[in-house]
Amino acid sequence: MRSTVTALLLLPLVATAASASPVGLWRAKDGAEIRIANCGAALCGHVAKARIDQATGKPALDVRGKPLTGMQILIGMRANGPGRWSGRLYREEDGNLYDGHLVELGPSRIRIEGCALGICGGDELSRVK
Repeated sequence: MRSTVTALLLLPLVATAASASPVGLWRAKDGAEIRIANCGAALCGHVAKARIDQATGKPALDVRGKPLTGMQILIGMRANGPGRWSGRLYREEDGNLYDGHLVELGPSRIRIEGCALGICGGDELSRVK
């Protein structure tokens, strides 16, 4: 009986340890890499490596001509449920910030999604080992 009680008390700790963390380096389908880190009580994400612009063959720039590499694109992402964070996203196509979410799909996949005027979209990223 004592070992059963001990096992039940430790179960939440085991479940927490087994869940994946989005902290780390992630690759998008277009080749861009995003580094997600703890920023105080929230998560933030910076472009570690920009996608290559097909027209120029160089790392992509945002709509204002600023280099994407090093730019913060996930801002103040705070946990709002198991494997889910909400905050703000920077969109390179128009240079604006939008409400967005980071969702864990598993230990090696996440989805970053944003919504504007009821239209939502996003991308899945894979963990870089």
